[in-house]
Amino acid sequence: MTTFEDLYTRKCKTPLYWSELSASKMVGVDLIQETEDKVRIIWDSLKAASNHQKLDTDLKRKDIEFAGGDRVFLKVSSWKKVLRSDPSQVIPHNEIELQSDLTYLEELVRILAHEVKELRNKRVPLVKVLWHRHGSEEAT
Repeated sequence: MTTFEDLYTRKCKTPLYWSELSASKMVGVDLIQETEDKVRIIWDSLKAASNHQKLDTDLKRKDIEFAGGDRVFLKVSSWKKVLRSDPSQVIPHNEIELQSDLTYLEELVRILAHEVKELRNKRVPLVKVLWHRHGSEEAT
């Protein structure tokens, strides 16, 4: 009895062991051929599932295009929930000094909090920052 059979009181059914095999039923070339056929069926099933998922994703995906003068919302932190633009979040362009590459400098007012996020094998320091011309609810 194998360890699996002892633990679960049944035979192990892996994708390559779908039928009961015994020395009298199959040997050599027959066993190899049936195993290759089953592996081919598994690959075909995985490919079909992948194609189905891609089709579903492609139907939901839409290209986003921007034109000059469009207002966009910049999401600074990838750790927070998705944020949507609303009028209270729009900063008038005359309050910001844009650089030639259409970027601008934000001024740090103060650091509100420190935290260290523990991942599997590393520690990531997180800092919550209050920015100039932004309220504490907009700290990132």
